[in-house]
Amino acid sequence: MANERKFVSENIRRVLLKEYFRKETEMAGFGGIDIQRTPMGTRVTLNVERPGMVIGRKGAKIKDLTRVVQEVYGFDNPQIEVQECRNPSKNSQIMAQKLAIALERGWHFRRAGHSTLRRIGDTDVKGCQVKLSGKLTGQRHRTEKFKYGHIKFCGEPALTTMDRGFAVAKKKLGVIGVSVDIMRSDSVLPDEVTILDVPTLAEVAELEVVNEPKAQEASEDAPSVEAEGDQSRTEGPEEETSEKKVSKRKQKRIDRKEASGDENADEDGPSKEEVTVKDPETDGGE
Repeated sequence: MANERKFVSENIRRVLLKEYFRKETEMAGFGGIDIQRTPMGTRVTLNVERPGMVIGRKGAKIKDLTRVVQEVYGFDNPQIEVQECRNPSKNSQIMAQKLAIALERGWHFRRAGHSTLRRIGDTDVKGCQVKLSGKLTGQRHRTEKFKYGHIKFCGEPALTTMDRGFAVAKKKLGVIGVSVDIMRSDSVLPDEVTILDVPTLAEVAELEVVNEPKAQEASEDAPSVEAEGDQSRTEGPEEETSEKKVSKRKQKRIDRKEASGDENADEDGPSKEEVTVKDPETDGGE
């Protein structure tokens, strides 16, 4: 349980630091914070619309922020880095803060909502949603939504492709919650499929013409090498086996002749050519 409590306390400390910077850099256009622990200390990166207001004259304000981060929130050797937001219309936190300021100044909620939606839609984002919750026109609480483009409400795509910003507008009747959700222009949805370029018939024919000579050379060389290898492999065993077969046959013939005595019979008896068959009729007539 000690490790779990340590993780919880660390995250609580980071959330409190984020809320502190949001309040201190509200007029400078707070766009987000990134906290990283390094061997040299803690690096805090602020993303704001107007960095000059955060740094202050001769760096006086950023020195005060660094002192508060170290003494109040207990971060070791903090180093605050301020970055300028290049396109504030695509930052959900900056747009939510601007919409809250517009409501506090007396803008009608529909005019402010449509104006914010139009400004975000002029960029290359895929979609956005502006939601206002609170006492907008009367004593009863209600919620108004303004939508543009493609939006994901739940699931993994909503967590990975949507940027969420939240701010609070304080009015006489009560507070109004302002939330802005923006789908980034570089976000890839699960149902998006990219088809590769299919080569034309002319390109395929050129590839075949180029590859044909190489294939022919390879096919001509391979059988000759294989044949030579087969001959070199089979020449020796075939000769040996043929010689063995001939020697066995000769040996069998010699054994048979010795057993039957064909050699003596051939010497004593008449040969097949000398024996003649006489016809009885011709002999009687004579």
